[in-house]
Amino acid sequence: MKSTGVVRRVDELGRIVIPIELRRNLDIAEKDALEIYVDGGHIILKKYEPACVFCGNAKEIHNFKGKNVCSECLSELNVFI
Repeated sequence: MKSTGVVRRVDELGRIVIPIELRRNLDIAEKDALEIYVDGGHIILKKYEPACVFCGNAKEIHNFKGKNVCSECLSELNVFI
């Protein structure tokens, strides 16, 4: 893990502000969704990018009955139909 040297306080509503420099570097815009992970005593924020439930690919995603499936896996599934 790399330290940025930035320290922020949690406000009375439990919020923190992510500095604009970090948001720009990580391509996080207003209204973007972030996933929250916990690893031991660490809180990890990751930009949410829906991925294929089968292979984890995040490109060319289609929604099939509430599940995200990439084009490649979708074409493989068509073989079984």
